Amino acid sequence: MSAQSPRGGNRRSRSGGPNRDANRGASKGEKTGAGKGHSRGASKGEKTGAGKGHRKARQPGDQQRNSRQRAGLGGDRVEGRQAVRELLLAGTRPVREVVVATGQRQTGVLAQVMELAAELRVPVKEVARSKFESMAATEAPQGVIARAAPLAEHDLEDLARPSDGRPPFLLVLDGITDPGNVGAALRTAECAGVTGAVLGKHRSAHITPAAAKAAAGAVEHVPMALVPGIPNALARLGELGVWTVGLDVTAPTTVYEMNVASEAVALVVGSEGRGLSRLARQRCDVVANIPLSGTLSSLNAAAATAIGCFEIARHRQDAKSAY
Repeated sequence: MSAQSPRGGNRRSRSGGPNRDANRGASKGEKTGAGKGHSRGASKGEKTGAGKGHRKARQPGDQQRNSRQRAGLGGDRVEGRQAVRELLLAGTRPVREVVVATGQRQTGVLAQVMELAAELRVPVKEVARSKFESMAATEAPQGVIARAAPLAEHDLEDLARPSDGRPPFLLVLDGITDPGNVGAALRTAECAGVTGAVLGKHRSAHITPAAAKAAAGAVEHVPMALVPGIPNALARLGELGVWTVGLDVTAPTTVYEMNVASEAVALVVGSEGRGLSRLARQRCDVVANIPLSGTLSSLNAAAATAIGCFEIARHRQDAKSAY
């Protein structure tokens, strides 16, 4: 069981009108450093031919470091009707523009997208189908793309605090590199009542267009922290009073027997194939398996997340009903 081991922007409330002042957009992106082969420039005594204010070219290592520093959660490109509608409805970040393919019947969700964009004064650009398809980053963008400010990163400490009087319920994704799985896991987690998610900065998929589309708007409602290392994050969560439960096929107990599910808890899901990393498994307070009765021996990461999240949600609901 490999997968086991294995909200300030354009704002429109669901019942009220928009906040048009919020659609300011993000500032222009910074210029990157010099290309890989660019030399440092002439020495002191040599003429460079450049003006007085000529800057020294950045070295390849500097460029790579700056690129890593700028890399965040992502989410600045959203594709798919449901995902774009939720982006506009949530109002958690500025939306720069909406691009739609010509020749579509503007009914249903697409009609709602167009109405919301008009109310929020978000520019809408219609382009030919061929051009639209060349712009799309996903296989089925459903005729609509939105460009927005990147998702905001949250501190791990903030996610570990009670939310609306409820103990935190977190999802930690350990080394899941498939954007579709990340997005599907976040969609399931949001529906199960997860209050925050934790992703690794390295060797992990972030919120790419494919992840945002698969999440179907969940990325607008689940605060996320990006951490340098999952094992250290799990240790920190323990210090903050959050129980960590890892899904592992070799665990002696099942997800149906989790006694800590009604507490402040974080469900840790590993990648397909490898499952939980060794250090992540060691840092978990509890490890649990999902019993399987069929011929196949594993679930994918998103399916394992769904079972684990809703089992914790059931425990929490039972505990709430008991009071």
